Amino acid sequence: MNDLLKKEYIIVEVIPTAVKNGDIAQLSALRLRGLELIDRFDYRNNNIDNPFVLDLIKYDKDSFIYKDSTDEIVKDFKKFIGKKTILYLDNIYTLNYLEKFNNKKVPVLKYLDLSYSDEVIDEIKNKYNILDSNYIVDILYEALIYESNKK
Repeated sequence: MNDLLKKEYIIVEVIPTAVKNGDIAQLSALRLRGLELIDRFDYRNNNIDNPFVLDLIKYDKDSFIYKDSTDEIVKDFKKFIGKKTILYLDNIYTLNYLEKFNNKKVPVLKYLDLSYSDEVIDEIKNKYNILDSNYIVDILYEALIYESNKK
């Protein structure tokens, strides 16, 4: 955790249309310096027609910037992240969508002493007594704050 507190990094959440070779339906990220929130990135793809995915991302419509393609989202995200380390949730699809970025990538659960499972977000909320949020990046950010306070 100490290495994290000394630099800028990105926490990312990707909601894709498919496990691999799909589009990015939504990408949320936080840019942090230590535990200080510097900026956030909340983008959605305007051209998603998968009803299941649309149901997943139907919240907070006014809080997102909308783009017409995954390529447009990726282009803006590259500018947002620069060369910073990316902390990601180690599920079956996120790394597939981060392959195009040359940044160092580290599983965020490493800092929370947890392993990935389908219930990991609930485990995090229970472990750190975090309230529900539509934004997984916010839950991960809060968990990092709680974890750093334990040290």
